[in-house]
Amino acid sequence: MARIPGFFRSIQAKILIIPILMLLAFVLLINTYFLTSSRNITFSSKRSFLQSHGFMISSALSALDELSGDRVRQAMSLLEVNDVNAVIITDDKGETLYSSEDGDTEASESLYTAYVDQVQGGNDVFYSRFSDGAFLSCSFTPIMSRGTVAGVVYLFENDTEQGSVLLKMYETLLQFSIAITLVAIAAMTIVSYRIMRRVNTVLDGIKNVREGAYTYRVPISGSDEISTLGQEFNRLTDRLQKTEEIRRRFVADASHELKTPLASIRLLSDSILQNENMDSETVREFVDDIAHESSRLARITEKLLTLTRLDNAVISEHKRVDVGGVVNTALRMLRPLAQERNITLNSAIAPDSVIAATEDDLYQIVFNLAENAIKYNVDGGRVDITSQVTSDQVILSVADTGVGVPDEDLPHIFDRFYRVDKARSREAGGTGLGLSIVKDTAALHGGEITAEHGEPGGMIFRVVFPREL
Repeated sequence: MARIPGFFRSIQAKILIIPILMLLAFVLLINTYFLTSSRNITFSSKRSFLQSHGFMISSALSALDELSGDRVRQAMSLLEVNDVNAVIITDDKGETLYSSEDGDTEASESLYTAYVDQVQGGNDVFYSRFSDGAFLSCSFTPIMSRGTVAGVVYLFENDTEQGSVLLKMYETLLQFSIAITLVAIAAMTIVSYRIMRRVNTVLDGIKNVREGAYTYRVPISGSDEISTLGQEFNRLTDRLQKTEEIRRRFVADASHELKTPLASIRLLSDSILQNENMDSETVREFVDDIAHESSRLARITEKLLTLTRLDNAVISEHKRVDVGGVVNTALRMLRPLAQERNITLNSAIAPDSVIAATEDDLYQIVFNLAENAIKYNVDGGRVDITSQVTSDQVILSVADTGVGVPDEDLPHIFDRFYRVDKARSREAGGTGLGLSIVKDTAALHGGEITAEHGEPGGMIFRVVFPREL
């Protein structure tokens, strides 16, 4: 019994888990990207804002003759820098000349202490971070006088308003992402469940057919791949059911056909053994009947073995076979049988009638068709074997002037053990397997056989082979 895989090894897990992981990774990436890009944009705007103010203050202070506390405070009163939290101005030795009292002085002083030494070389320095829902930014701009650093302008800003806006936007996006993720997971769960339910329906069908329920059909509707799978499964079970019916009928027919001559042989032999006073002429007649039934039994067995070989597609290596030579050999073997019935045998094989097959298989086809045409012909009738050659086909035809086949029997004459007139077939020694052997043998070599009524009577059998160039 097949082992049922665990959930994490099942198709449903692959359908469900992989997309969910991809969705979660995508949501995480989107949220991270939004937060990072929004923060970087804000950092850039803060840098531009603070450095422009720092350059403005530095330029104003650079024009002073003396960088002292009074002069700096006087200049700053004229500039009116009110849109930053803290402004600190130092001289070249780091002494504070000016400090605004607005803002978080502890945070501004700690940042000043950490970065002021880096500006002594005359370079602008900017630092910003997003922490605790606020943008904490600072800018260091050197005050240049006669080519040297005379002091430093330090601007500090602690922007909680813009930080709050960013956090709200991030929370909104996060909530939206969670909602979308939950809806997507629910949708994927439902879809995977429905898919697996339909897959399990097909699996149930396979299990039923495996147990021999060839009449079982998968009830699937729709037009997707699983529906197509279900339709193909139903077609397969149709084929299996038909094959099983053919097999059972074949076994029953074969058993019946074999039992009949065996029963006759047993009856005749028992009659000989139980009648001690039977005259020699009667005994000879019974022995002749036993020989006749034995020959019939041998023919049935031989044809059953031939059908088994054809069913297993056991063929010899193909080679170029001249149809005309095989037809002449078959007619030579059948001529005595035709002479008994006063049947005329004619052949007209076109040049270059060459196919890829084996001589034995082609002989089997020609012999069976010609033998049937003789057996089921009228006394004094005719059998014509001809061939036509096209650019890619060889068409072999066997026509007779016999009694023909009724229209209702014509579709079944290639079925195994099918006989139109059972009484006449037994009288002629037929087994009902000859035409089936012809059809299967022709198919084994890429050929196809058809049957139709002749004019004015009889039958015409045509076997179309691929031409061997």
